[in-house]
Amino acid sequence: MIKLIVNADDFGYSRGVNYGIIDAHQYGIVNSTTMMMNMPGVNHAVELAKEHPALKLGIHLVLTCGKPLRSDVPTLVDEQGNFKKLKDFIKDNNISLMELEREWTAQIDRFLDYGLTATHFDSHHHVHSIPEFLPVIQRLSRKYNLPVRRISEQPVEGVPTFTDCFFHDFYGEGVTQDYFNELSQRDVDHQTVEVMCHPGYLDFEVLNGSSYAADRVKETSILISVTLPNNIRLV
Repeated sequence: MIKLIVNADDFGYSRGVNYGIIDAHQYGIVNSTTMMMNMPGVNHAVELAKEHPALKLGIHLVLTCGKPLRSDVPTLVDEQGNFKKLKDFIKDNNISLMELEREWTAQIDRFLDYGLTATHFDSHHHVHSIPEFLPVIQRLSRKYNLPVRRISEQPVEGVPTFTDCFFHDFYGEGVTQDYFNELSQRDVDHQTVEVMCHPGYLDFEVLNGSSYAADRVKETSILISVTLPNNIRLV
């Protein structure tokens, strides 16, 4: 038996994304989501989360989308005050880890200030996998007693992991009706498996701000309509 967590990233990105995630939970197989605390749809996401307490909630730490919650993080932002792009963080060795920890602490604290309970944290664009950021991830995991999403097949060093396995290939061309049937054939029996997904509907924010748009609607449709094989159980 495979114990499955289907985690929808980007809760809070926009109302369209939020509604897609809730539909995929209420009518489909999404049983977990991680919330972006700095995006326009966060208050709406909090309302929906409180209306659907069976949906597990985590924190989707943000470094490459929108604006930071803190104003004292100059090495993290561009001239307009927006977070830098992913490529900038990968090639830039002048990022202040103190500022990074300050901002991510603010995002976690904002989540908790809403009265929500976190199951774990992960990150937008998997930035928690950047090796230089490891000490920050380790300190945040210890401070808040939270497990962390794996990086592909590898755990994050020195922190508890959210699941035994993590699959990120339900994305783009990998979004197929047969995905979960094929998942049952992988060598993950008797393990807890996280499958990352990005359901959502198209709205202004998605169409104008996200490079992953129409595929969100396709994901939503599949996540609502799929029937899991007998050897997969949602947990």
